[in-house]
Amino acid sequence: MSEPIVILVTCGSEEEAVRIANTLVQEHLAACVNLVTPIRSIYRWEGKVWDEKEWLLLIKTQNQRFEEIEKKVKSLHSYTTPEIISLPITQGSLPYLDWIRENTSP
Repeated sequence: MSEPIVILVTCGSEEEAVRIANTLVQEHLAACVNLVTPIRSIYRWEGKVWDEKEWLLLIKTQNQRFEEIEKKVKSLHSYTTPEIISLPITQGSLPYLDWIRENTSP
């Protein structure tokens, strides 16, 4: 059985975030995607410190879908190196975790 995970992806615009979220859910790669908007990101890129507004996607899925999601996000994303990181869900409501599995099974 595949383990549930949350994948974090930041986007440079609300339109990009909505497009990626809709695609992942429509293609059954994610059971749910929350858009946290806007967030303020301070980061170093190409030798400079940036302070930018971004939109954060919280993608609920299974770890077996990570590579497919990574490929899909990269194909839709405007960033050269988008943030695509996963965190394990170590505990959760069993009905909710079952719902994630049902909606993201290949």
